[in-house]
Amino acid sequence: MNAVAVPELHTERLLLRGWRGEDRAPFARLNADPRVAEFLSAPLDRPESDAFVDRIVRHWADDGFGIWAVERTEDRSFLGFTGLSAPAFEARFTPAIEVGWRFAPDAWGHGYASEAARAAVRFGFEALELDEIVSFTVPANSRSRAVMERLGMIREPADDFDHPNLPEGHPIRRHVLYRLDRSAWLATSPST
Repeated sequence: MNAVAVPELHTERLLLRGWRGEDRAPFARLNADPRVAEFLSAPLDRPESDAFVDRIVRHWADDGFGIWAVERTEDRSFLGFTGLSAPAFEARFTPAIEVGWRFAPDAWGHGYASEAARAAVRFGFEALELDEIVSFTVPANSRSRAVMERLGMIREPADDFDHPNLPEGHPIRRHVLYRLDRSAWLATSPST
């Protein structure tokens, strides 16, 4: 499935890796789950989910970075994704590189999102030599906001924005923006 070599990242409990054909079914179940889609514009059906995987794979080939599939090393279970991407819209803070994640509900509450996102951020600052990484979500998404804060990301309320891909009046149009710059990350990141 991967025409390009995707670097694998290992954490204490997780493997961030390239996408495999067998990831498509559990990823489609995850994307169709209304709990997962609560803060997204809508759940995805199987063709939409598969098209998303295809875009992820192309992004790695085109840009040399992207979104990893995340599996738990203990039992090799597919949990979801974490990775780096460029937002596909224009806003005050773009162009930018975003760290993002999406996990199945049975993986919530175990610290997997924070663990995987730390690895993705490290890759962004060390391998890609980025100056800044952002992340954003709707104000009510307290779980993702907590991950952003655990990563050391900072929110400035003046940076909050209305997502340009959502229509005026949409219930999740308003977003909060978190930022982490390289110097702040270097000051707090344990060396390896």
